[in-house]
Amino acid sequence: MGVRHCPALFVSAPASGQGKTTVTAGLARLHRNRGRRVRVFKAGPDFLDPMILARASGCPVYQLDAWMGGEDHCRQLLFDAAGEADLILIEGVMGLFDGEPSSADLAALFGIPVLAVIDGSAMAQTFGAVAHGLAHYRPGLPFAGVLANRVASPRHADMLLGSLPADLPGFGAVFRDPAATLPDRHLGLVQAGEINDLDARIDLMAGKIATTRLAALLPAVAFTPPPPASPVPPLLAGRRIAVASDAAFSFLYQANLDLLCALGAELHFFSPLADAALPEADSLYLPGGYPELHLQRLQANRAMGESIRAHHAAGRPILAECGGMLYLLETLSDAEGRRAEMVGLLPGHAVMQPRLTALALQAVQLPAGELRGHTFHHSRLETKLAPVVRGRCPNGGATAEAVFRDQGLTASYVHFYFPSNPAAVAGLFLP
Repeated sequence: MGVRHCPALFVSAPASGQGKTTVTAGLARLHRNRGRRVRVFKAGPDFLDPMILARASGCPVYQLDAWMGGEDHCRQLLFDAAGEADLILIEGVMGLFDGEPSSADLAALFGIPVLAVIDGSAMAQTFGAVAHGLAHYRPGLPFAGVLANRVASPRHADMLLGSLPADLPGFGAVFRDPAATLPDRHLGLVQAGEINDLDARIDLMAGKIATTRLAALLPAVAFTPPPPASPVPPLLAGRRIAVASDAAFSFLYQANLDLLCALGAELHFFSPLADAALPEADSLYLPGGYPELHLQRLQANRAMGESIRAHHAAGRPILAECGGMLYLLETLSDAEGRRAEMVGLLPGHAVMQPRLTALALQAVQLPAGELRGHTFHHSRLETKLAPVVRGRCPNGGATAEAVFRDQGLTASYVHFYFPSNPAAVAGLFLP
């Protein structure tokens, strides 16, 4: 396979909260409305931003993480997208140079020009200094230019863009408008399905971007294929996996679902909130989400709890990640102290906290090899269960999330990235 060429842009910022997701979503919708096929990616581990971006672009959104998935995996995702898309957009994570690997590392690795979205609401001429620093802090970083976001007035826009050095392109200003803002909660943005006027907000942002020079920015990028990879063995051929998917359990990587299918599994989605029983399945996957926002409905659905307990009693495998693990505890309490009974497969209780309790990449050594992922949660767990293994933070951090086992049940705060080790993943879904 030869090189594929496709316009691409890496949307980043000096920090979190600058409006990257809103701008990326608006840009994707603008080009989609112009008849272009837009593929969007999200740098780093994230579940909520991709929901918004998938809605904006009309296509599934995949994560690009050079540590969780590896460089070759990321290269394959981009190469595949370049073969079908008219435009590739990547939304960065945190600030441009934050983290290891950072958004800048990813942009440099694949040669994708960076657009810096800078919140200018509390700035004037300092805007130019911030933009200059982003453009020149790392020599050789491909840098397209900057967009001023949340600007107060045309005069304010002139001050911001007029402060840019002559060699640094400014692509215009997006004026502040609450009607185009995306709401958030403690884990990040509100889920796409919970924002009733989401499409109207995205369309409004698309219209704002259409008035800027950014609307015509389509820098061509050459995407090279990775080295040939070994085919994924059909270790789960013929196995039916029930996958929880609803407003309470929605933290699902599209790449995880793809990998399960590549392993030969047949996926059957269900709702712990609404369904009375599991679909007929050999294994069960309970991903993370927001069970604390649905305590009473989860508690009231006793038939589902009985179905899950029967599945476990029959010796069938279960993988429960973060919110999925909380659902299997005896009780779960929200941040206001409201407590509800959960499924009761795992001894223990969890209580939501007002502040973040863990944020880290994690590598977990399983019998079939190392499986990578990340942890990000606001709850504290009390259990008498002893972990069978703990995660390791690759950046030297102290976070070491426990992994619990009970017969065929594996539970942890870790959100696993399945493509990091297909054989290890298959082992979690086999008896």
